[in-house]
Amino acid sequence: MRSRPKILRNASRALATVACGALALLAVQCSGTTTAPSPSPAAPAASTATPAAPQPDPVAEAKAAWPTIYAVLQHPRCANCHPAGNSPLQGDDSHPHAQNVQRGPDGQGAAAMRCDTCHQTSNLDGPHLPPGAPNWHLPKPEMPLVFVGKSSEELCKQLRDPKQNGGRTPEQLFEHMASDPLVLWGWSPGPGREPVSTPHEELVKALKAWIAGGCGCPGE
Repeated sequence: MRSRPKILRNASRALATVACGALALLAVQCSGTTTAPSPSPAAPAASTATPAAPQPDPVAEAKAAWPTIYAVLQHPRCANCHPAGNSPLQGDDSHPHAQNVQRGPDGQGAAAMRCDTCHQTSNLDGPHLPPGAPNWHLPKPEMPLVFVGKSSEELCKQLRDPKQNGGRTPEQLFEHMASDPLVLWGWSPGPGREPVSTPHEELVKALKAWIAGGCGCPGE
């Protein structure tokens, strides 16, 4: 009979332990607390660096610039003085020069029909009167530098070749087309004549790109 109180005490302790465990479980369920899963590795941050701008291709830019140059050279203000034959052309329709004017041995005309007989250093005042600019002439017969009838590829290769372009380097070509008064006349041809339709500053820009990229031509 003496051991009964001890048994009761042990039983009471066991019940108390079970009760505490049940209360703890109930508290977890009521609070909604669960064990958080391990966080997944963070995704790498997106790069915010600005992509490098593509570098210009001088060769491609040279070829892209050539059509502007070709259009200028094919305009009557330029082509009329670079004919396929020995007679200069005139007018916006590029008809043969009146009075049967010929190139002559030095490009300045033949015999009594010298260029400077009619073409002075500036335009004469009045529609369709002889135009003028310093050193009015055609290329010499041994190197006529023909523009008329030339394809874009043909004229490009001719223009960059010193054996066909009057012995000019690319830099001398640029100087001639950018500042020679005879060339500049094409944009101020006087009354009754259509000026070159491409602005001169666009031609200069195209020439710079064409020369900087190696004077590339169509088909290359």
